[in-house]
Amino acid sequence: MAQATSAFHVVGEDDATAIWFLGTLALIKGHGAGSGGVFGVVEFTHPPGFATPLHVHNNEDEAFYVLDGAIRGVCDGREWSASRGGFVWLPRGSRHGYRVEGDEPVRTLVFSIPAGFERFVIEAGEPALARTLPPPSEPDLEKLGAAAARYGQEILGPLPL
Repeated sequence: MAQATSAFHVVGEDDATAIWFLGTLALIKGHGAGSGGVFGVVEFTHPPGFATPLHVHNNEDEAFYVLDGAIRGVCDGREWSASRGGFVWLPRGSRHGYRVEGDEPVRTLVFSIPAGFERFVIEAGEPALARTLPPPSEPDLEKLGAAAARYGQEILGPLPL
């Protein structure tokens, strides 16, 4: 079996693939194709009031680094919070989710180990027409559910916070 290889590359601020994903702006900074499948990186801008559903990633661990703002979440029943400069590790298989705290957008870097989450974002989202938050809209739950199933994710329901 051939092993995936990685190659040196640089992604500039304006070079990242821009996706509108569940009301957020997602900038794909690191594709698994460039890291030999080792990890993926997505920079998210979340609007005030944003919350994920409670969900599980069965194929990858997930890590957050908060660039701006504050988030509050739950992981396997434990509540947590993180603000600018904070780091959160969410092991694969954990039941987790988070919400934006406050009235300002939040920016995070999300790392998936191994890669794969970035492909889910691309498939479940849509190409951004601008590098801004998308206009408010209802999520396409059928598209989201199909992509989640393909990428080993389970959407469990509303966030219990």
